[in-house]
Amino acid sequence: MAPYLVYTLPLGLFDLRSAAILLLLTSAASFWFVAAPRGKTADFAFIAFMAAPLLLRLFPALYPSPVAELPLSILGQLMWIRLGIWAVLTLRRVEETGFGFWPTPEEWRCGFRFFLYFLPVGVTAGLALGVIRFRIVPMDWPLAAAYAAATFFGMLWVVALSEEFYFRGLLQPWLARLLGSRAAGLLLTSALFGLVHLPFRGFPNWRFALVAALAGVFYGLARDRSRGMRAPMVAHALVNTVMRLFFA
Repeated sequence: MAPYLVYTLPLGLFDLRSAAILLLLTSAASFWFVAAPRGKTADFAFIAFMAAPLLLRLFPALYPSPVAELPLSILGQLMWIRLGIWAVLTLRRVEETGFGFWPTPEEWRCGFRFFLYFLPVGVTAGLALGVIRFRIVPMDWPLAAAYAAATFFGMLWVVALSEEFYFRGLLQPWLARLLGSRAAGLLLTSALFGLVHLPFRGFPNWRFALVAALAGVFYGLARDRSRGMRAPMVAHALVNTVMRLFFA
Protein backbone atom coordinates (compact mmCIF):
# COMPACT_ATOMS: atom_id res chain seq x y z
CA MET A 1 0.00 0.00 0.00
CA ALA A 2 2.76 2.48 0.90
CA PRO A 3 4.22 3.04 -2.61
CA TYR A 4 0.71 3.44 -4.02
CA LEU A 5 -0.29 6.08 -1.48
CA VAL A 6 3.04 7.93 -1.63
CA TYR A 7 2.68 8.90 -5.28
CA THR A 8 -1.05 8.69 -6.06
CA LEU A 9 -2.19 11.08 -3.32
CA PRO A 10 0.07 14.05 -4.18
CA LEU A 11 -0.39 13.53 -7.93
CA GLY A 12 -4.16 13.24 -7.71
CA LEU A 13 -4.14 9.70 -9.11
CA PHE A 14 -5.65 7.98 -6.06
CA ASP A 15 -8.46 5.58 -6.90
CA LEU A 16 -10.59 4.14 -4.09
CA ARG A 17 -11.33 0.89 -5.93
CA SER A 18 -7.64 0.21 -6.64
CA ALA A 19 -6.72 1.05 -3.05
CA ALA A 20 -9.41 -1.31 -1.74
CA ILE A 21 -8.15 -4.16 -3.93
CA LEU A 22 -4.57 -3.56 -2.79
CA LEU A 23 -5.65 -3.47 0.85
CA LEU A 24 -7.55 -6.73 0.44
CA LEU A 25 -4.60 -8.45 -1.25
CA THR A 26 -1.99 -7.26 1.22
CA SER A 27 -4.18 -8.12 4.21
CA ALA A 28 -4.77 -11.64 2.91
CA ALA A 29 -1.06 -12.19 2.31
CA SER A 30 -0.08 -10.71 5.67
CA PHE A 31 -2.50 -12.81 7.73
CA TRP A 32 -2.49 -16.00 5.63
CA PHE A 33 -0.27 -18.01 7.95
CA VAL A 34 -1.95 -16.53 11.01
CA ALA A 35 -5.51 -17.43 10.03
CA ALA A 36 -5.05 -20.54 7.87
CA PRO A 37 -4.45 -23.93 9.50
CA ARG A 38 -0.85 -25.02 9.06
CA GLY A 39 -0.37 -27.67 6.40
CA LYS A 40 0.65 -28.31 2.81
CA THR A 41 -2.74 -27.24 1.47
CA ALA A 42 -2.33 -23.77 2.95
CA ASP A 43 1.31 -23.65 1.83
CA PHE A 44 0.61 -24.48 -1.82
CA ALA A 45 -2.47 -22.26 -1.85
CA PHE A 46 -0.34 -19.36 -0.59
CA ILE A 47 2.11 -19.77 -3.48
CA ALA A 48 -0.79 -19.83 -5.96
CA PHE A 49 -2.30 -16.76 -4.33
CA MET A 50 0.97 -14.82 -4.47
CA ALA A 51 1.53 -15.80 -8.10
CA ALA A 52 -1.96 -14.88 -9.32
CA PRO A 53 -1.66 -11.04 -9.35
CA LEU A 54 1.67 -11.29 -11.18
CA LEU A 55 0.47 -13.80 -13.77
CA LEU A 56 -2.76 -11.87 -14.31
CA ARG A 57 -0.79 -8.61 -14.65
CA LEU A 58 -2.96 -6.99 -12.01
CA PHE A 59 -0.50 -4.36 -10.84
CA PRO A 60 -0.36 -2.40 -14.12
CA ALA A 61 -4.13 -1.99 -13.81
CA LEU A 62 -3.92 -0.84 -10.18
CA TYR A 63 -0.90 1.45 -10.35
CA PRO A 64 -1.60 4.43 -12.65
CA SER A 65 1.36 6.11 -14.32
CA PRO A 66 1.58 9.90 -14.57
CA VAL A 67 3.63 9.45 -17.75
CA ALA A 68 3.10 6.61 -20.22
CA GLU A 69 6.84 6.03 -20.52
CA LEU A 70 7.16 5.59 -16.73
CA PRO A 71 5.32 2.44 -15.64
CA LEU A 72 5.08 2.49 -11.85
CA SER A 73 3.51 -0.93 -11.46
CA ILE A 74 7.00 -2.27 -10.71
CA LEU A 75 6.65 -0.63 -7.28
CA GLY A 76 3.66 -2.80 -6.49
CA GLN A 77 5.32 -5.92 -7.86
CA LEU A 78 8.46 -5.41 -5.77
CA MET A 79 6.49 -4.80 -2.59
CA TRP A 80 4.30 -7.83 -3.31
CA ILE A 81 7.38 -10.02 -3.69
CA ARG A 82 8.83 -8.60 -0.47
CA LEU A 83 5.56 -9.21 1.38
CA GLY A 84 5.42 -12.85 0.29
CA ILE A 85 9.00 -13.53 1.33
CA TRP A 86 8.41 -11.82 4.68
CA ALA A 87 5.29 -13.92 5.35
CA VAL A 88 7.05 -17.19 4.58
CA LEU A 89 10.19 -16.44 6.57
CA THR A 90 8.69 -14.73 9.63
CA LEU A 91 5.19 -16.20 9.98
CA ARG A 92 5.48 -19.61 8.34
CA ARG A 93 9.12 -19.81 9.51
CA VAL A 94 10.42 -21.91 6.62
CA GLU A 95 14.15 -22.35 7.16
CA GLU A 96 15.11 -24.57 4.23
CA THR A 97 14.97 -21.95 1.48
CA GLY A 98 18.56 -20.78 1.89
CA PHE A 99 17.28 -17.24 1.39
CA GLY A 100 19.90 -14.54 1.09
CA PHE A 101 21.02 -11.74 -1.19
CA TRP A 102 24.69 -12.67 -1.44
CA PRO A 103 25.78 -16.24 -2.32
CA THR A 104 28.71 -17.92 -0.62
CA PRO A 105 31.84 -18.65 -2.69
CA GLU A 106 30.71 -22.25 -3.13
CA GLU A 107 27.25 -21.11 -4.24
CA TRP A 108 28.81 -18.76 -6.79
CA ARG A 109 30.85 -21.65 -8.18
CA CYS A 110 27.89 -24.03 -8.18
CA GLY A 111 25.61 -21.54 -9.91
CA PHE A 112 28.24 -20.70 -12.53
CA ARG A 113 28.85 -24.39 -13.19
CA PHE A 114 25.18 -25.17 -13.83
CA PHE A 115 24.90 -22.03 -15.96
CA LEU A 116 27.66 -23.46 -18.15
CA TYR A 117 25.90 -26.84 -18.26
CA PHE A 118 22.64 -25.25 -19.38
CA LEU A 119 24.05 -22.75 -21.87
CA PRO A 120 24.62 -25.11 -24.85
CA VAL A 121 21.33 -26.88 -24.14
CA GLY A 122 19.37 -23.65 -23.80
CA VAL A 123 20.90 -21.94 -26.83
CA THR A 124 20.41 -25.01 -29.01
CA ALA A 125 16.80 -25.45 -27.90
CA GLY A 126 16.06 -21.74 -28.20
CA LEU A 127 17.45 -21.48 -31.72
CA ALA A 128 15.79 -24.73 -32.85
CA LEU A 129 12.40 -23.61 -31.53
CA GLY A 130 12.77 -20.10 -32.93
CA VAL A 131 12.55 -18.56 -29.47
CA ILE A 132 15.83 -16.65 -29.70
CA ARG A 133 18.17 -15.31 -32.35
CA PHE A 134 21.68 -13.93 -32.10
CA ARG A 135 21.96 -10.21 -31.53
CA ILE A 136 24.92 -8.14 -30.46
CA VAL A 137 24.29 -4.52 -29.59
CA PRO A 138 27.38 -2.47 -30.55
CA MET A 139 28.75 -0.43 -27.65
CA ASP A 140 32.08 0.55 -26.12
CA TRP A 141 33.65 -1.98 -23.80
CA PRO A 142 33.39 0.17 -20.64
CA LEU A 143 29.72 0.79 -21.37
CA ALA A 144 29.15 -2.88 -22.23
CA ALA A 145 30.80 -3.98 -18.97
CA ALA A 146 28.72 -1.55 -16.92
CA TYR A 147 25.53 -2.62 -18.70
CA ALA A 148 26.34 -6.30 -18.18
CA ALA A 149 27.05 -5.79 -14.47
CA ALA A 150 23.90 -3.73 -13.94
CA THR A 151 21.82 -6.30 -15.81
CA PHE A 152 23.29 -9.20 -13.85
CA PHE A 153 22.73 -7.72 -10.40
CA GLY A 154 19.28 -6.48 -11.36
CA MET A 155 18.41 -10.01 -12.44
CA LEU A 156 20.07 -11.56 -9.39
CA TRP A 157 18.28 -9.45 -6.78
CA VAL A 158 14.87 -9.05 -8.43
CA VAL A 159 13.93 -11.67 -11.03
CA ALA A 160 16.12 -14.55 -9.89
CA LEU A 161 15.64 -13.91 -6.17
CA SER A 162 11.85 -13.80 -6.39
CA GLU A 163 11.42 -16.74 -8.78
CA GLU A 164 14.01 -18.96 -7.13
CA PHE A 165 12.58 -18.27 -3.68
CA TYR A 166 9.21 -19.70 -4.66
CA PHE A 167 10.27 -22.41 -7.10
CA ARG A 168 13.57 -23.78 -5.82
CA GLY A 169 13.32 -22.47 -2.26
CA LEU A 170 9.78 -23.66 -1.54
CA LEU A 171 8.10 -25.70 -4.26
CA GLN A 172 10.93 -28.08 -5.11
CA PRO A 173 11.63 -29.37 -1.58
CA TRP A 174 7.92 -29.39 -0.71
CA LEU A 175 7.01 -31.37 -3.83
CA ALA A 176 9.96 -33.71 -3.33
CA ARG A 177 8.67 -34.62 0.14
CA LEU A 178 5.07 -34.82 -1.03
CA LEU A 179 5.96 -37.16 -3.91
CA GLY A 180 8.65 -39.04 -2.02
CA SER A 181 11.21 -38.38 -4.75
CA ARG A 182 13.75 -35.60 -5.26
CA ALA A 183 13.77 -36.26 -9.01
CA ALA A 184 9.98 -36.04 -9.25
CA GLY A 185 9.96 -32.84 -7.21
CA LEU A 186 12.62 -31.32 -9.45
CA LEU A 187 10.84 -32.27 -12.68
CA LEU A 188 7.40 -31.13 -11.55
CA THR A 189 8.81 -27.84 -10.26
CA SER A 190 10.59 -27.33 -13.59
CA ALA A 191 7.37 -28.01 -15.49
CA LEU A 192 5.50 -25.48 -13.37
CA PHE A 193 8.34 -23.00 -13.88
CA GLY A 194 7.89 -23.41 -17.62
CA LEU A 195 4.13 -22.98 -17.41
CA VAL A 196 4.31 -19.63 -15.61
CA HIS A 197 6.35 -18.34 -18.56
CA LEU A 198 3.55 -19.06 -21.04
CA PRO A 199 2.49 -15.37 -21.17
CA PHE A 200 5.98 -14.24 -22.25
CA ARG A 201 5.70 -12.28 -25.53
CA GLY A 202 2.12 -13.39 -26.07
CA PHE A 203 0.06 -16.16 -24.48
CA PRO A 204 0.42 -19.10 -24.96
CA ASN A 205 4.13 -19.13 -25.82
CA TRP A 206 4.69 -22.87 -25.54
CA ARG A 207 8.11 -22.72 -27.15
CA PHE A 208 9.49 -20.28 -24.64
CA ALA A 209 7.80 -22.20 -21.81
CA LEU A 210 9.64 -25.35 -22.93
CA VAL A 211 13.01 -23.58 -22.87
CA ALA A 212 12.16 -22.13 -19.44
CA ALA A 213 11.28 -25.62 -18.18
CA LEU A 214 14.64 -26.90 -19.42
CA ALA A 215 16.35 -24.05 -17.59
CA GLY A 216 14.35 -24.96 -14.50
CA VAL A 217 15.87 -28.45 -14.54
CA PHE A 218 19.38 -27.01 -14.31
CA TYR A 219 18.36 -24.48 -11.66
CA GLY A 220 16.81 -27.36 -9.73
CA LEU A 221 19.99 -29.41 -10.00
CA ALA A 222 21.92 -26.43 -8.65
CA ARG A 223 19.45 -26.27 -5.78
CA ASP A 224 19.88 -29.95 -4.96
CA ARG A 225 23.64 -29.64 -5.11
CA SER A 226 23.86 -26.53 -2.93
CA ARG A 227 20.83 -27.18 -0.69
CA GLY A 228 19.51 -23.66 -1.15
CA MET A 229 18.20 -21.05 -3.56
CA ARG A 230 21.28 -18.85 -3.97
CA ALA A 231 23.22 -21.10 -6.37
CA PRO A 232 20.21 -21.34 -8.72
CA MET A 233 19.86 -17.56 -8.34
CA VAL A 234 23.36 -17.18 -9.78
CA ALA A 235 22.66 -19.57 -12.67
CA HIS A 236 19.32 -17.89 -13.37
CA ALA A 237 20.79 -14.37 -13.36
CA LEU A 238 23.65 -15.42 -15.64
CA VAL A 239 21.27 -17.03 -18.14
CA ASN A 240 19.04 -13.97 -18.22
CA THR A 241 22.02 -11.64 -18.58
CA VAL A 242 23.50 -13.58 -21.50
CA MET A 243 20.11 -13.71 -23.19
CA ARG A 244 19.66 -9.97 -22.71
CA LEU A 245 23.13 -9.15 -24.08
CA PHE A 246 23.50 -11.55 -26.98
CA PHE A 247 20.05 -12.76 -27.99
CA ALA A 248 16.68 -11.31 -28.90
